[in-house]
Amino acid sequence: MNLMWLSVIAGILGFGAVAYFTRYVLAQDEGSEAVREVSAAIREGAMAFLRREYQSLAVVIVIITIILLVVPELGWRVAVAFVFGALCSMGAGFAGMNMATRANGRTCAAAAHSLDQGLRVAFRGGAVMGLTVVSIGILGVVILYFLWHDDPAFLAVIPAYGTGASLVALFGRVGGGIFTKGADAGSDLVGKVEAGIPEDDPRNAAVVADNVGDNVGDVAGMGADLFETYVQSIIATMTLSVVVVGLGIAGDHETAWLIPMLIAAGGILASIIGCFVVRVGETVDMGKLLGALRRGTVTASILTAIFAFLIIHFLDASIGLFWAMLAGLIAGVLIGESTSYFTSYEFKPTKGIAEASASGAGATIIQGFSVGMMSVWPAVLLIVGAIIAAFYFGSFYGVALGAVGMLSTLGVTLATDAYGPVADNAGGITTMTGQPPEVRERTDALDSLGNTTAATGKGFAIGAAALNSLGLILSYAIAVGIVTIAGGSIQTTDPGALSLLSAPVLIGVLLGALMPPVFCAMTMQSVAITTEAIIAEVRRQWREIPGLMQGTSKPQYGLVVDICTKAALRAMLAPSIMAIVAPVIVGVVLGKYALAGFLVGAVVTGFIMAVMLNNAGGAWDNAKKFIEAGMHGGKGSDAHKAAVVGDTAGDPMKDTAGPSLNIMLKLMSVIALMLAPVLTQFTGII
Repeated sequence: MNLMWLSVIAGILGFGAVAYFTRYVLAQDEGSEAVREVSAAIREGAMAFLRREYQSLAVVIVIITIILLVVPELGWRVAVAFVFGALCSMGAGFAGMNMATRANGRTCAAAAHSLDQGLRVAFRGGAVMGLTVVSIGILGVVILYFLWHDDPAFLAVIPAYGTGASLVALFGRVGGGIFTKGADAGSDLVGKVEAGIPEDDPRNAAVVADNVGDNVGDVAGMGADLFETYVQSIIATMTLSVVVVGLGIAGDHETAWLIPMLIAAGGILASIIGCFVVRVGETVDMGKLLGALRRGTVTASILTAIFAFLIIHFLDASIGLFWAMLAGLIAGVLIGESTSYFTSYEFKPTKGIAEASASGAGATIIQGFSVGMMSVWPAVLLIVGAIIAAFYFGSFYGVALGAVGMLSTLGVTLATDAYGPVADNAGGITTMTGQPPEVRERTDALDSLGNTTAATGKGFAIGAAALNSLGLILSYAIAVGIVTIAGGSIQTTDPGALSLLSAPVLIGVLLGALMPPVFCAMTMQSVAITTEAIIAEVRRQWREIPGLMQGTSKPQYGLVVDICTKAALRAMLAPSIMAIVAPVIVGVVLGKYALAGFLVGAVVTGFIMAVMLNNAGGAWDNAKKFIEAGMHGGKGSDAHKAAVVGDTAGDPMKDTAGPSLNIMLKLMSVIALMLAPVLTQFTGII
């Protein structure tokens, strides 16, 4: 039997677990009529946004598909794989968000019974997203394998699958991020800061849009983001099979292709088990809640390591590949713990921001930036350590396999991330429908946990993106002939061309380093524009709708959702197109060596910026939550107002610019890899 069928079985089992969790969540009480009404409004707005986003995206997909078809070096197989990857990514995002918008009201109702029940409903709603992503991802790669693995062009075709997934992820992350943070910042500034009303107050016309944004950005967007990271880690490892065969680390190409696929399959089984061990008692304690989710991820990580050892041993490959995979797996877990330390209000960094808020908004901003910048060093050192170990044990292939190891437990890791928006929505619904204080206390605890898990998930995604991008860059270097495998060693065809002092490489590095800050500026400016539109509309409704501020009439929630949708979809085009076009222009105009430098420069600055933006934003958010829990004067105090300003500044950093950088880095790398057959013909103008 072809062992690749084991990956098919794992994907099917993943879908079986998805069906179980879906049935479990849908069987729960939907809550009162008011809860059902608000939940339905959020679901309607989220689905409307996703439909319109996919319509815009379809135009871009068609244009790129036509280009791929007419380029002789690429052809119809590349075009088919590209469209297939895009459709798989869209399907994963849609499935996850559909369940999240159905789980939010049920989590609110479950929290009325117990904290454990609320956690279980929210987490299993998130588990649908996590397990759907890995199941579709592995089955998609398997389908391409069975179709074309005997074709000599197979390794040139599968990067197109990752490119299609990356394109959807970029639009989903940028568009969803602009929507969610425009609505969130607008709601907070006009509601909590300007009018002095509570968060999620039903008199604020932006609160439904805020909750819609949680789903389109942190569920559909994050799902598409990690879907493409997951499949690209497998693709990068498979395309580097020539390395392990040439160096004698694995016996043949089939074995080199099987290793990442079977490790991913083992990770799916481990993630399913990890999802079932998440539960907590009734004490509203952040440490115990974090421990409940950590139990799931640690269980999955240990099981995955055991499966990986058995797989590599059974395939008679070098045991060094196990250590390369384990280096990535351990780095991923530790990056998550590092992110948790810098963003959870259980620890000193975030408590320091809350304390600084007592001195005003300026001190809040300064302290938050300090925490964000300081948080970069553990992530960088962990990635460096993983690269050193992976390269030592498995060369270029080992580095790519380290990314597979890091992402092998994505089923449960993404479940803990997607849990966050469900819990956030549940808290909003609790306030909007006037639930008893004890219910709000439980949903607040679940929401605060969600802030930390979201930050941890983004930190994990950033680390995986850096390691994965390096694997793709190495694949590109081999595909265009910059390096070759000969005589059992890695050689360069033109050592001088790769020198840092080489003009093409140095120019490429500088241009690549420029991309992340420009990209972030464009996305954050888009959030600012959307925020202004939301604030203007909420003010208009307060002025023109009689009795709205007195609570005797309802705001026009749908109008704000529509304004936010139009603004986000319009604003996402420019940064997305820039990320698609830039590597093509650099490769064609400046040549393949300049493009190699371009990709390296983008990864270096992009990784640093993404970690800083994510952790600063997450720390500001949880510092606000810490004050709202009663510290430093509690809600309504001067410290709270300063913390809201910090949270508002951090929102587009952690939920729009930072996460979108992950996808930009991988998209540019996989575009370069996909276009390698074309770019080998361009020497550049210098």
